[in-house]
Amino acid sequence: MIGRIILGNIFNRPLRTLVSILAVSVEVAVVIIIVGLTNGMLQETAKRIEGVGADIMLQPPSASIFLAFNGAPMPVRIGDRLRQLRYVQSVAPVLLQVNSIGGIDIVYGIDPDSFRAVSGGFVFLQGQDMSGPDDVLLDDWAARSKNIKVGETFRMLEHDFHVVGIVEHGKGARIFVPLTTMQELTGARDKASIFFLKCTRTDHTATVMEQLKIIVPGYEVRPLKDFLSLMTPTSLPGLDTFVRSMIALAMAIGFLVIFLSMYSSVVERTRDIGVLKSLGASKAYIVQALLSEIALVCGAGILFGIGVSYLTRAFFLSVFPTLSILITADWIFRAALIAVGGGMLGALYPAWLASRKDIVEALAYE
Repeated sequence: MIGRIILGNIFNRPLRTLVSILAVSVEVAVVIIIVGLTNGMLQETAKRIEGVGADIMLQPPSASIFLAFNGAPMPVRIGDRLRQLRYVQSVAPVLLQVNSIGGIDIVYGIDPDSFRAVSGGFVFLQGQDMSGPDDVLLDDWAARSKNIKVGETFRMLEHDFHVVGIVEHGKGARIFVPLTTMQELTGARDKASIFFLKCTRTDHTATVMEQLKIIVPGYEVRPLKDFLSLMTPTSLPGLDTFVRSMIALAMAIGFLVIFLSMYSSVVERTRDIGVLKSLGASKAYIVQALLSEIALVCGAGILFGIGVSYLTRAFFLSVFPTLSILITADWIFRAALIAVGGGMLGALYPAWLASRKDIVEALAYE
């Protein structure tokens, strides 16, 4: 009996039902895509930094774990002191800069020899290593997204570079230029943003880190093997707040649409509710019928929202190949709970209002 009532109510106003389903699906898709984009970019960036092959990363005092937000306050000559430390095999200074042309990319200014000693060198897919001040290397993802080939000119940082090689992705940045050139372009002569250190053996990492804390007190010393676990939204001030705000906004959309839909539905069905009550339906029965209806709408919206999330992800990746959107079962489940929670909250007051209606007034309602 209650099942027929629920289905009858859903199909009686198909447009209103469709709008409610779409609201829930948007709520689910926004949560999945926002969280997936945030976590995907963080994890992908962390994997590339770990892929450098260093054991330790040294940054200036109070430097952010997100390398794009660091300046260049460290003198390059610090590297000479680092190379003298026990168990340090090689040291590579890197100067960071953000390139916003054709997307947002982190550019590494590197010394090819020291970077090769730390990382083991690039895997070249096309071309060769840098040999001149205006040479630039791009990884395969960046070259594909920017449609750039070896031998072409690539303008970046108000400077024309000559693309000499395409390398396999996974060595920190997607774009690499000579360190001295980057220093000149950014006005950071003889400066570096970070130092990558390679130890003689991995088990010497802790010893080297203790030495670093003594000779450069206050500097940020981080082991790269733990870098992936450190890259979370809570590590960047404001990012976690942004994610939570977007989730709250999505939940508010679902709540308001469901609330308005159910409220108008209860008003329209005042006489029907009176008939049910006259036949002996209890308050609990009325509330159960309305909440079951919303549960069915939320279920359809969740399934549709998951499908929209995967379609949106495919679209973004086709337009921006360097993006990384990580959709996980954990956050699909959380998005579903958020949608159901918002829908039920939106339906509670209309359901309570319906259960409180007087039988005589309801039957007399026009």
